[in-house]
Amino acid sequence: MKRCQGSTTAAAAVVAAVSMIIVLVSGTAIPSAAAAAVEHTFVVSQVNMTHLCKEMAFTVVNGQLPGPTIEVTEGDTVTVHVVNKSPYNLTIHWHGVYQLLNCWNDGVPMITQRPIQPNHNFTYRFNVAGQEGTLWWHAHDAFLRGTVHGALIIRPRHGAASYPFPRPHREVPIIIGEWWEKDLPQVDRNMTNGYFDDYSSGSTINGKLGDLFNCSGVLEDGYVLDVEPGKTYLLRIINAALFSEYFLKIAGHRFTVVASDANYLTPYNTDVVVIAPGETLDAIVVADAPPSGRYYIAAQPIQAPPPDTQTPEYATRGTLQYSSNSRNSSAAVMPEMPHQHDTMRSFYFRGNLTAGARLHRHGRRHVPARADERLFVTLGLGSVCRHGGLSCKRGGNLKESIVVANVNNVSFHIPAAAATPILEAHYYHRHRAGAGAGEEEELADRPPRAYNYTDQALTPFGPEEMRLEATSRAVVTRRFRHGATVDVVFQSTAMLQGDSNPMHLHGHDVFLLAQGIGIYDAARDEGKFNLVNPPRKNTVLVPNLGWAAVRFVADNPGAWLMHCHFEFHLSMGMAAVFIVEDGPTVDTSLPPPPEDF
Repeated sequence: MKRCQGSTTAAAAVVAAVSMIIVLVSGTAIPSAAAAAVEHTFVVSQVNMTHLCKEMAFTVVNGQLPGPTIEVTEGDTVTVHVVNKSPYNLTIHWHGVYQLLNCWNDGVPMITQRPIQPNHNFTYRFNVAGQEGTLWWHAHDAFLRGTVHGALIIRPRHGAASYPFPRPHREVPIIIGEWWEKDLPQVDRNMTNGYFDDYSSGSTINGKLGDLFNCSGVLEDGYVLDVEPGKTYLLRIINAALFSEYFLKIAGHRFTVVASDANYLTPYNTDVVVIAPGETLDAIVVADAPPSGRYYIAAQPIQAPPPDTQTPEYATRGTLQYSSNSRNSSAAVMPEMPHQHDTMRSFYFRGNLTAGARLHRHGRRHVPARADERLFVTLGLGSVCRHGGLSCKRGGNLKESIVVANVNNVSFHIPAAAATPILEAHYYHRHRAGAGAGEEEELADRPPRAYNYTDQALTPFGPEEMRLEATSRAVVTRRFRHGATVDVVFQSTAMLQGDSNPMHLHGHDVFLLAQGIGIYDAARDEGKFNLVNPPRKNTVLVPNLGWAAVRFVADNPGAWLMHCHFEFHLSMGMAAVFIVEDGPTVDTSLPPPPEDF
């Protein structure tokens, strides 16, 4: 009991200090530092690894899992040479990097570029002006981000003294992932074709499975975080998992959450953080527990409760130990974890996050007062007939139909014959080679028909869902005038699943104005919009059987993928491309592709 009281008191002190520093930083001028050029080479290859008594070849970068961390300062220019020695086509996406006037380097196959073929090279160039915090990079093709990923850390140009929180003793990336004893590109092909029998074999923290897993009784190694009593640690937490949102707790310790998706937050004190695939969180932890103890760092997957399909999902854990007692072999203390079906814990965690005082990109702190365009976008599953037919047996008949994911009842699909990336066709005003009639469709303002979106009778196959199951397949796009303010309300549905949906928009941040459980009602819910200090995000979790309302300014010309960051949903088609038109000036128009593109 005393330990808990001391931990809470220390965390409260951190919150108070953070609040004071935010006020001071926002009003203090600090001399500027020169921007630098940072260069990396990523060699993508297959490396044999053995875990759970099984040796397999895994596709990784520079022989590492997770891959190398890119550490830069705000304003730096980054060059990454990708050498593809793997047997797969791939691209690298710089998740959360704005890529202002630089859509060519966003790294999405057949959206912004052709994939990097085996035994070929490609060089990405981008800058990180106007951004601070934790982002990440990952492969954007065929489930490969399960092993091809790493942290991208952007520190303030004025140094650690300008953090809007007490300068930490150390900064530590914590990457939550999954261990797959599968050929990941084959898993992608299976799910694209409607077969859903592939699951991971475990969860990882910084690539390690931990002692909940074993090989013939020999425990797997776990991640170990060594700390010094009384010091503060900034955990840069990334969810790189393909399938699961996670609870993360450390026994005997608390978190002060200070940033998410490289945007500062009002400090929020909690004993558990919740993070969905694609998201990042920065959280301060004070090493204030009795140093004689050892404390588990536990990550627990979350899944929707029945009647949603229950799938194998595995917790993992590492250990926090005090350096003064590193030889201690006593049993570690396990935190009490929320139940895997406690989706409301996730909902309330996110509802407690608000923006901090630090200025954002272009100095834009304030939310635009009103929107120019409004979209209501449903997220769910449906089916298309195999072999391009219009009539077939549905309701789980795999011989005749394929279960797909969709937005407003259209499943995103780029035909295999497509030869021209969407961005290239847009820039040069060309018809995309390989895109035939009927293959492109505009994302509508609303779904084609209204129904009781959250009725759980729609989750199992049967007569209730079959009347709504038919879905179209197309290259789904939506064009926006440069500078338009856009509202999107994402509505999770119960159609064949009750999952939450982490929606990620490339090339932009969005303001998360509000979230709710049930069906969005504009007359009732628009009055709940936070127009004062909503968090800025690049990935927004739309709650199970609920909704999330976001607002963004379409001020970055190019073709930007908007998609669910559950990899199975992306593979199945829960995506669209937002095309932002050029503005009236050179400074608001997309330049031509780089000469060596």
